[in-house]
Amino acid sequence: MTGMTLMPRTGEEWTVDDLDLLPDDGLQYELLDGLLLVSPAPAPLHQRVITRLLVLLHAACPPGYEVLPAPLDWRPDTRTSLQPDLLIARNEDVGEHHVTAPLALAVEVLSPATRRKDQVLKRSKYEDAGVRSYWIVDPAEPSLLALDLTDGSYSTTAHVSGTERAVLEGPFPVEVVPADLVRPAP
Repeated sequence: MTGMTLMPRTGEEWTVDDLDLLPDDGLQYELLDGLLLVSPAPAPLHQRVITRLLVLLHAACPPGYEVLPAPLDWRPDTRTSLQPDLLIARNEDVGEHHVTAPLALAVEVLSPATRRKDQVLKRSKYEDAGVRSYWIVDPAEPSLLALDLTDGSYSTTAHVSGTERAVLEGPFPVEVVPADLVRPAP
């Protein structure tokens, strides 16, 4: 997991209570089944993609749902606290400090430091915890892999790259063109 640090711990596993005691030092701290994951701050391209997706999803979002960017903790249990780059949750599921209910959508934008974490570790946790839709965006290609939960497992609903258009229904209708997400502002 290049660029990502696993914090050693002797004795007990990490919990969300331990996570709340860590400093606000510009690093991203996440917890996955008791294992602390630490990632560096994202690069401008990563943030550009998140911003474009946030605007796109916000415009298509129906009443009763919210589109929110990281850092916002999703805590499905006491041993997990993940921060998807973007998440969509029902309004009533958004708490004062974090979200605990299964998400309607989690979006991760890949970077060299987070690629394996997003494609393997987070994907598995989101699937196991009932996150209905999971999108993985790769700005280097650029591409979008959209997955929807069917009978407890993720199945691919779209896999597009460049100027190809993904017409997605989950969690609500929206169209995404990966190349549009990486272009600098005019």
